[in-house]
Amino acid sequence: MVAQTKPVTVEEFDTFVTLPENHERLFEFIGGEIVAVVSNNYSSLLGMRVGGRMLVFVEQHDLGYVTGTDGGYRVSGERYIPDVAFVSKQRQPQPSREAYNPIAPDLAVEVLSPTNDESDMRFKVVNYLRAGTMVWVVNPDRKQVEVYAPNAAPRTIGIDGVLDGGEVLPGFTLAVKDIFPEEQL
Repeated sequence: MVAQTKPVTVEEFDTFVTLPENHERLFEFIGGEIVAVVSNNYSSLLGMRVGGRMLVFVEQHDLGYVTGTDGGYRVSGERYIPDVAFVSKQRQPQPSREAYNPIAPDLAVEVLSPTNDESDMRFKVVNYLRAGTMVWVVNPDRKQVEVYAPNAAPRTIGIDGVLDGGEVLPGFTLAVKDIFPEEQL
């Protein structure tokens, strides 16, 4: 988190991220706070393993766009940078060129890392759901994925389970064990 004395407005956040000294850094706006996005190599690897497989599927079927950790989104008045996200061509015929896409993703993948605050993640999940976004929260320590979909009960898929794209990405499946490289050994 960036040191702050009081909550900031979204307008103040938008100004803050455009300052020259912040050009090379990534930030999210969560619950009135500016949060620096910091990950680690392992969490990044897991995100790429999900995103790479998703990208191949989406491109093969010409379904839309997959973004990585540089792709920001406006979600329920907040600003988030998921590890992986998918936006359908139906909802957005051309990819956004804005720093924070004005359209929330159809599917967001968040990989927990040591700097993730558990309450921030729960806050983000609620806002994603309000925006109609399906969310996969990948937990590296537990080797599981929490699945949240609008108007559905949350599910936890363990290492022996299989994720599916549901109505968002019909036909897309990914074995949870394939997310974790050490499970391949």
